[in-house]
Amino acid sequence: MRASNILTTAAAVLLAGAAVPAIAADLPKPAPAAESAAPAATDSSAAATTAAPAATAVPQNDNLNAVLWDQTSVEFKANTMGAYALAKFRLDQALADKTWTASEEQTGDFETLPPAIILDVDDTVLNTSEYQAWTVVKGTSYSGKTWTDYVKDKKDVAIPGAVDFLKYADSKGVKIFYVTNRAAEDKGTTVEEITEMGFPMGGNVDTFLASKQQPDWGSAKGSRRAFIGKDYRIVLLFGDNMGDFTDKYTGSVADRDKVFEADKAHWGHDWIAIPNPTYGSWESAPYLTDYSKTPDQQRQLKLDALVPWAGPAE
Repeated sequence: MRASNILTTAAAVLLAGAAVPAIAADLPKPAPAAESAAPAATDSSAAATTAAPAATAVPQNDNLNAVLWDQTSVEFKANTMGAYALAKFRLDQALADKTWTASEEQTGDFETLPPAIILDVDDTVLNTSEYQAWTVVKGTSYSGKTWTDYVKDKKDVAIPGAVDFLKYADSKGVKIFYVTNRAAEDKGTTVEEITEMGFPMGGNVDTFLASKQQPDWGSAKGSRRAFIGKDYRIVLLFGDNMGDFTDKYTGSVADRDKVFEADKAHWGHDWIAIPNPTYGSWESAPYLTDYSKTPDQQRQLKLDALVPWAGPAE
């Protein structure tokens, strides 16, 4: 799910500030003065050899820890493998229960329709952390141009557990749809990439539904779920963002919590969430997706959304 990359965080700024005394503590302390005074050195080269080296500033970025976890941690791999292992169990249940549907958009007599599952692409089946890492290292953020360049390079890797699960679903006769907000012009390259990785495709059915591939297929995915639901019983949904499951994903943190509570029975049952701490609609909820706000204003509203411990008693 593509969204703007996260801005430089207050936490990172605080960390940078906290690093100053640590650097100072590591500097060599001046030697104690001799008991008898000595003539002051006048050789500038001698002064240069005793000067402390200047500390090299390390760029600070909000997304550093999140991208590091996403790209390098075994905990990330364990989470995604666990999610896809659960999905096998849920798929078997769904296939045995003809009344089972995961889609809020599914209506009518769907019980006799062939089964299908719907997955988001970015950071649900493909890990895009190389792009996120590039923005961190370069101190920049998401842009449509650099994202398109990245997609053309085909640098993604498969999310752990995804290919194995989808081959299992394919063996059960389940149609696999990829519903993505990658642009229609990126479709060919992405289909090539996931096919090379071993992801099952749809044969004579177009199962890769990109944003704007049809006029009413915008960033909200409900219209595409409804399109699939006309011909298939949608048994499972997969995504890394709330919008991969419901179109009610915008609004404040409190608004999103209400939607979560109302849909609680779906999560882990027929909605399988893949962890992604690097971007998503959750990130802009504290400032109501108001991108006219400055980075500092956005950051302050994120801080205001936190519930901190009061700290140790004085």
